Amino acid sequence: MSAGEHMPQPRKYESRAQQQAAYRRRSAMALRTHDQAKGLPAQPPIPTMPGTARWRAAARMAYRLLDTICDEMQAYADDRSEQWQESDRADEFTQRLTAVEEIRDALYDHC
Repeated sequence: MSAGEHMPQPRKYESRAQQQAAYRRRSAMALRTHDQAKGLPAQPPIPTMPGTARWRAAARMAYRLLDTICDEMQAYADDRSEQWQESDRADEFTQRLTAVEEIRDALYDHC
């Protein structure tokens, strides 16, 4: 084989379905690791839970997602320049952030 040629890599998965299943497992593990790093409890197996408990668990997950969004939005605003922070765009952004925070806080009362 000459220096410019490459050997094809061996197949890691026998089918596309196996490849996607492995991706889903890696994604789920990454989410669990992220939640653990933030000190959040493991997510319950929602489909197997009775109605009310399942809905509360779903609301808790929604709360955690909204909390993450609020944290990211606040970090985004904090990283902007002073000129941006004094602009109309910043005011509009702050109104959106406040709306998301209000939804998150209202949801907290129902978790």
